[in-house]
Amino acid sequence: MSLSIGIVGLPNVGKSTLFEIITKKQVDKENYPFCTIDPNIGVVAVPDIRVDKLTHLSQSEKKIYTTVEFVDIAGLVKGASKGEGLGNKFLANIRETDEIVYVLRCFKNDKIVNTLNQIDPLLEKETLETELILKDLETVNKRLSSLEKEVKSGDKNAIKEEKVLVKAQDFLQKGHILYEEIWEKEEKEILDSFQLLTLKPRIYLFNGQENEIPAHILEIFHKNKWPYLIMDIALELGAADLSGEERISLGLPEKSELDVLIQSTYKLLGLITFLTSGPKETRAWTVREGSKAPEAGRVIHSDFADKFIKAEVVNWGKLLEAGSWSLARQKGWIQLEGKEYIVQDGDVIIFKHG
Repeated sequence: MSLSIGIVGLPNVGKSTLFEIITKKQVDKENYPFCTIDPNIGVVAVPDIRVDKLTHLSQSEKKIYTTVEFVDIAGLVKGASKGEGLGNKFLANIRETDEIVYVLRCFKNDKIVNTLNQIDPLLEKETLETELILKDLETVNKRLSSLEKEVKSGDKNAIKEEKVLVKAQDFLQKGHILYEEIWEKEEKEILDSFQLLTLKPRIYLFNGQENEIPAHILEIFHKNKWPYLIMDIALELGAADLSGEERISLGLPEKSELDVLIQSTYKLLGLITFLTSGPKETRAWTVREGSKAPEAGRVIHSDFADKFIKAEVVNWGKLLEAGSWSLARQKGWIQLEGKEYIVQDGDVIIFKHG
């Protein structure tokens, strides 16, 4: 499954610099099957030491990480929901993404124009979300109008859809983000069909150093359980090509903040990784947490799900400890699992199918 993350923010908050870091770490096109990369899209590998270690163990000819697609979306301005600036293009691009990263300016630099004339990440957040709420409200209102005839005729599906949309309309009119509200499974399925902007998971990225972010703002984010990261984007740009050892020698964390961001998006979306490994390739695959073995198999090939028989499963750490598949089998560490098996993060799987 492909994962697409939209980068949004007001003008001059550091979005373009963040995207420059991403493109420096972009994977080769040939390692990203069936994808044409546009100028505003960067595809980066999800860092995974398990792939490296299993590649060595299996003496694989090649290794393939899972990938994340970052979409650099045009800077938003107040009135975007009405088409101001590049508003319509901006909002259309967000619809295609799975998750949104809000870049909020915290750095102080008088040479870089601030469209708000003040450093206020909360105001930036409010401006961004107001525009998304207004666009969602427009979408919901339009659909409710088109449902009127079907509802009057007694169409059960239309009545059910109207009820959900009215509930969403009420939240939006109150300025609420739909993602933060509680929805039943059927309600969520109805809303998902409209690609509503405020229904997407989001993570907030404070662009600046930790001492530049007022304590009361962090307290507000903690209190509301809004997921956030702190990244000095300009500093990370200079360190984009450094290895972990080189970063440590310069007093930087071993893991780049971009890697932390990628892993945070996975966690927020409830995604896990399972692996396949052999002489030809070692590869990481992405599935939803709670996926059963046939569902995971479908990520590789439809036959692995449709003609599923069983799966041989071992934790990646146990496989490394054993030293080979045959030794892991001798130790009884390889489990034979059926259709109801729930795939775990870090499972190495061999699928058996008819």
